[in-house]
Amino acid sequence: MSQAKQIERVEALRPFKPYPVYKDSGVEWLGEIPAHWQVRSLKRVTSIRYGLGEPPQLLADGLPFVRATNVTKGRIVDRDMQFVDPKDVPWSRDPALRTGDIIVVRSGAYTGDSAIIPKSHDGAIAGYDMVVRVRQGQPQFLAWALLSRYVLEAQIELESMRAAQPHLNAEELGAVAILLPPDSEQRAIAAFLDRETARIDALVAKKEQLIELLQERRTALMTRAVTKGLDPNVPMKDSGVEWPGQIPTHWEVKRIKWAARMVSGHTPDKKVESYWQGGDIPWVSLADTGQLREVDYISTTAVMTTADGIAHSSAHVLPSSTVVFSRDASIGLCAITRSGMAVSQHFIGWVCGSHLLPEYLLFVLRAMTQELERLTMGATVRTIGMPDVQRLTTPIPPLSEQEDIVAHVRERRGQIDSLTAKVREAIDRLKELRTALISAAVTGKIDVREEIA
Repeated sequence: MSQAKQIERVEALRPFKPYPVYKDSGVEWLGEIPAHWQVRSLKRVTSIRYGLGEPPQLLADGLPFVRATNVTKGRIVDRDMQFVDPKDVPWSRDPALRTGDIIVVRSGAYTGDSAIIPKSHDGAIAGYDMVVRVRQGQPQFLAWALLSRYVLEAQIELESMRAAQPHLNAEELGAVAILLPPDSEQRAIAAFLDRETARIDALVAKKEQLIELLQERRTALMTRAVTKGLDPNVPMKDSGVEWPGQIPTHWEVKRIKWAARMVSGHTPDKKVESYWQGGDIPWVSLADTGQLREVDYISTTAVMTTADGIAHSSAHVLPSSTVVFSRDASIGLCAITRSGMAVSQHFIGWVCGSHLLPEYLLFVLRAMTQELERLTMGATVRTIGMPDVQRLTTPIPPLSEQEDIVAHVRERRGQIDSLTAKVREAIDRLKELRTALISAAVTGKIDVREEIA
């Protein structure tokens, strides 16, 4: 996004003044900067070193060992934090982090992401990534600058993307151009960004909570419809099964395998290249996990196999309208096939009989989250064994009622999904505004000194 567009996004919130006088920065892509600001390379105002690399031994407690997974857009997060014994740390390598140090991710998908070390993590041990220690200027200002577009997109991203795998070294990071106003101004800009981004983050958090509530409502809608029906006054009976509990008196409850033909999946030999080259038979596997989270119907797959592969394995081409269901890893993901497809051993295919609509079974499986969790609770490897799969049960209303339930769920779910999409769009706009605000402030495109004064 151009800097002009960034300013538009910032001023959409409220207008900010520019600085009274600008000068040419001498950097083509940076353009003009406030007349009293300076351009410095990061290595001129900081020292940069590498972290410890591999830990001596990871423990459940001890000194925090900060890795790339603990660095998230300016914050150190404790989720999945690992620890090391102080006695095992090679202190001669100076691996300890101080308050105000900035840790920068040096490789992988999040190359260039960074976070300033807060007081709560003073003394933690730096892992594989780079540590920036500020020698001239204000650490909080430089931390914000490293998160700005003019650093991440215009400089770090260009350097890191030159290799096949994104990677950044100390020399490349040290060459990054940083804009430096006077120290008092750096403090003002940092304080302004601390305050304004906290406001935006609070708004984002509220909207994310709303999305969670909408998703809960979506699940509750589906669960109630497939277990209680649409008539609130219908007489109920005990189904005899913990899941689904009480059901309408005129419904049946059966094991799914008695209402649909169950087919287990298989994988043609991966060592035989001809089974996987030029194939035209869709093969549903864990590589389709992302798609299965989003769609009711699956038309294409990440991997295709050949008729020869099917013929020389225990796999079968299942007919269109088969309900496929993952029983390993991300358990319970399901969709309905649009054409003939095979499935891997991580999946089950259910070919519905004449008294069970595939769409109704799909919604039943998606409403079965707690039951599936119960079946996998305590398992070291998340999977549902075939005996448990064969015991899965479903309520079965009359076909006409199944059709009404499917139509009702789709209509109401569509309303919830539309509202969810609008909330997600609002979150995206807020995040974009946050990014634009940071870039505008640390490049001097807006003057925020009076905002703090």
